Amino acid sequence: METPEHTLEWLLDYDGRRHFFVSGHFLKFEIRLIEQSAQVPHGIAYSFTFHDPEGTRLLGFDNAHPVPHKGGSFVKAKPEADHWHRTINDEGRPYTFISVEQLIEDFFTEVEKQCESLGISTEVVDEKET
Repeated sequence: METPEHTLEWLLDYDGRRHFFVSGHFLKFEIRLIEQSAQVPHGIAYSFTFHDPEGTRLLGFDNAHPVPHKGGSFVKAKPEADHWHRTINDEGRPYTFISVEQLIEDFFTEVEKQCESLGISTEVVDEKET
């Protein structure tokens, strides 16, 4: 799977960033290029997470480990490690990686849904890099 170079540069610019909302909730981004494999065919290791003010992860998209597939015994598990965690206790559910742009759009869409349900603003008031 080939990702255009300009898209990779744009994505890698997010690495190490934290975006803070008025409420103290924050977004955390970790991205690096790795060797392509069956688990990571796009060659991008990523973790996009949404945290409460104390640092507890409320939502996350990552590919740090494969997750069990949902379905019957006749459903073949996908080798890709891309997945997302919808809640604090969600062990993860498979995520279909289509493109960098789609991944970011899907992450921000889910963050907006969570913020709406929590009644908090998505206005970014501070940004830090590590």
